[in-house]
Amino acid sequence: MFAAYVTVTMLGAVFNGAAAVFYLIGHEYPKSQADMKGVPRKWVPVLGMLLAAGAMGLLAGFAVPLLGTLAASGLVLYFIGAIIAHLRVGSRDIVGGIVFLATAAAALALGLGYHGPW
Repeated sequence: MFAAYVTVTMLGAVFNGAAAVFYLIGHEYPKSQADMKGVPRKWVPVLGMLLAAGAMGLLAGFAVPLLGTLAASGLVLYFIGAIIAHLRVGSRDIVGGIVFLATAAAALALGLGYHGPW
């Protein structure tokens, strides 16, 4: 159980950390996604900061399990919102969001299974 928890949590931190970098450096992909969904471009860095906070929270969860639980929960909500935003504008390109959501949900479930709820 511990190996799965560490592996999935690290994978989630890497995925979200990399996505945060793309959002924060002003890469064109997050901007085009924001335009497609009707999200103002000024929100792109904010979304990047949320992803960065989630990645850092997953890592902090190794030392303080409650932080990991909260970070994973926040990432699950973030990606549910992202998938809904895609579907709202008629985009069916949700595979990436589902992968990120599944990783966050797995990190949450394994963290709760290993540490318990608190």
